[in-house]
Amino acid sequence: MSREASTDVRVEATGETVGEAKWAALRELEQLVPGFDRASVRFEVVSEGERGLLGVGYAPAHVVAEVPGSPSGGESDEATAAREFVARIADAIGANVAAVAAEREGVVTVTCSGPDLGLLIGKHGQTIDAIQYLANAVVRTTGEEHEVVVDAAGYRARRRAALEAVAKRSARRAASSGERVELDPMTAVERKIVHEALKDDPEVETLSEGTEPNRYVVVLPSHAAV
Repeated sequence: MSREASTDVRVEATGETVGEAKWAALRELEQLVPGFDRASVRFEVVSEGERGLLGVGYAPAHVVAEVPGSPSGGESDEATAAREFVARIADAIGANVAAVAAEREGVVTVTCSGPDLGLLIGKHGQTIDAIQYLANAVVRTTGEEHEVVVDAAGYRARRRAALEAVAKRSARRAASSGERVELDPMTAVERKIVHEALKDDPEVETLSEGTEPNRYVVVLPSHAAV
């Protein structure tokens, strides 16, 4: 099933500099719109970032990139099923967003844009993670093995960067103090990011404690791991 409609594809990205943020946006667009013309990309610099004094108060550069008139046709059945499911859920919760889908190496990415992304994402990403979980279940009914990622104008990349930064700071704190560090409650998707960020750190180990929806990650020195 495919559609021969035309729609703009819009992503957001961050980086230490505006140039790095633009490069990150281009890489994301390449996944969503293979073969797009880079000369047609429109950039909006939301923030040029701020390094802060001695590394304190660092804020990343933030850009929005848009490819006008990108074709949405040629979708696989899995991409179509995921996109239409996300669109139905967004409509059901009253979120005014548009969804586009692209498939690459067995991963279907549904990217949403529009004025109600906050509603779609939900508190601590709980809504978008739940939608992603259900979208994966829907796509599995097609009989094919595909992973579905539901994103909202670069939310996943920004949230991953923030979680990885928290993980590394917590690891340094745990290693230097010799004490366990408990992070805030997170969804399963976010806990997995923290675990993966620290899995190769020889000084610390991680585990999850608590019960949903208040389950959280604990970072502790390797010698204190249980």
